[in-house]
Amino acid sequence: MSATRRSVLGAAMAGPLLAQFTGAASAATAEPGTLGTVSEGWVEVRWTEQAQVLLDRFQAVVEAVAPAQLVRDAQGGAIRFPVRSGQGDPSAADPPRAHGDGRLDGGVDIRTPDGNVRVTGLEGALQDGLASGKCVVNGVDLGHQAVVRPGLDKGVLKTESVPLGKPMKVRMTDVPLRPTPELVETFSNTFGDAGFTTDTVLAHVTAEGVYTPPPKA
Repeated sequence: MSATRRSVLGAAMAGPLLAQFTGAASAATAEPGTLGTVSEGWVEVRWTEQAQVLLDRFQAVVEAVAPAQLVRDAQGGAIRFPVRSGQGDPSAADPPRAHGDGRLDGGVDIRTPDGNVRVTGLEGALQDGLASGKCVVNGVDLGHQAVVRPGLDKGVLKTESVPLGKPMKVRMTDVPLRPTPELVETFSNTFGDAGFTTDTVLAHVTAEGVYTPPPKA
């Protein structure tokens, strides 16, 4: 498998891992102390049957890189990643406006007959409903444009009832991830018929963490 094919496959598979509790450009430029922080968090990415068809097409086997964990049950396969760090605003009143930045621990190995792709160092950006970011693929730092559209408005948000300004547990479940036109075009140009469209749900994301609001000014 060529370096280009490895990079595209790595970005295609890594994109869904960058959806929740990871980044927005606005977070990088925010004044220190104006954003809340995320701790004790994790992100679980459960791929769909359509994504499994894509993996089968490449005879790909997915494995977790510790401390991430592979989950296999009656519902299919998923990988759960610990959140190393994060800051932002979960926007409980309007989830599509959620933003922040963060990093996930661990990674994912994608093994095919043509070679292996290891994706680690997951950092991301969530802005205007698009997920982008950077990661390390087989030891090479890669940045990529928006590759998935998280359907935050379709997810289910649950929060603890706590006094205003106190830390609260936040959980977002079943957020669908769909590819951007750029991902579909890039994949098609590299591998032929992509086998998916911008309407295809590649994965669902569930994320949980303790959100501590910024201190009052």
